[in-house]
Amino acid sequence: MTKNAFISVISQEEKKGSVEFQVFCFTNKIRRLSSHLELHKKDYSSQRGLRKILGKRQRLLAYFSKKNRVHYKELISQLNIREIKKR
Repeated sequence: MTKNAFISVISQEEKKGSVEFQVFCFTNKIRRLSSHLELHKKDYSSQRGLRKILGKRQRLLAYFSKKNRVHYKELISQLNIREIKKR
């Protein structure tokens, strides 16, 4: 899903600071860094950055699942990511 298509899905009230848009941006960064790390296995700075972004996205998804479960389910299905683990 492209950025413009995803922005059009989000209503006008929810701007670029919304949880959905932040998760979308983090997911794109994660996919880009993952493909980079397949080529450059010893790029430890990028590995650290990837782990930080994964943690941020995980915290945002945990917050969003508590706040609005229906939209959370839609978001993870649109972005094709797995559900967060319950503790």
